[in-house]
Amino acid sequence: MISARPRVYLLDVEGTTSPVSLVSEQLFPYARKHLREFLTEHADEPEVAADLALLAEENRGEAGLDVPRFLGGDGVDRASAYLLWLMDRDRKSTALKSLQGKIWKAGFLAGELVGTVFADVPEALARWSREARVAIYSSGSVEAQQLLFRYSSAGDLTPFISAYFDTHTGPKTAPESYRTIADAMGVKTEEILFVSDLLRELDPAREAGCETRLSVREGNQAVPDLRGHAAIPSFAEIE
Repeated sequence: MISARPRVYLLDVEGTTSPVSLVSEQLFPYARKHLREFLTEHADEPEVAADLALLAEENRGEAGLDVPRFLGGDGVDRASAYLLWLMDRDRKSTALKSLQGKIWKAGFLAGELVGTVFADVPEALARWSREARVAIYSSGSVEAQQLLFRYSSAGDLTPFISAYFDTHTGPKTAPESYRTIADAMGVKTEEILFVSDLLRELDPAREAGCETRLSVREGNQAVPDLRGHAAIPSFAEIE
């Protein structure tokens, strides 16, 4: 148990609230399958056009001969090639995450996708939100996060969640990102408990002053050296 109850419970998604298989076996394949069709039908819409403009800007910053080039006005084929290249490398591209979120939205609304959460998650969110606030911090877009918890396997969990943060806040590997979240939530970093399955995220959160817990779930990679982070197999371990 932590020394004092946090004012904010900040949660990762993949491997923490949801199985790692949700992303790797459901969401990513769905986005890959529907990517070209989505761009063909929606590329001229303002929000999608803005994502593609950002994608072109990110592409200009890429170095390497193997990078597919996308200049922003050269069609669906080049955009798709670069997006698939980013997916293959699990790159945390803001433009990619935003476009994936839009594709997933169609899947959730059509009932083709469901946001699987672990069995202990709904009760914990309800319990924590009575006396504190719950926030999500994921590399997936805010829109994708909201969809996952609105159309979750346990029903609509969004009433328990106060805020969502994605890569617009900053990388999860940077201490400053957690300070930014604390400022946005109106708390000190010491009043945040951050739960993730990755040490590369927990280390900078602790450096920023946050309390941390390592999520140890079925399907997660084994972590032989906890580097001082307490491990939990369930949210029931946290008051």
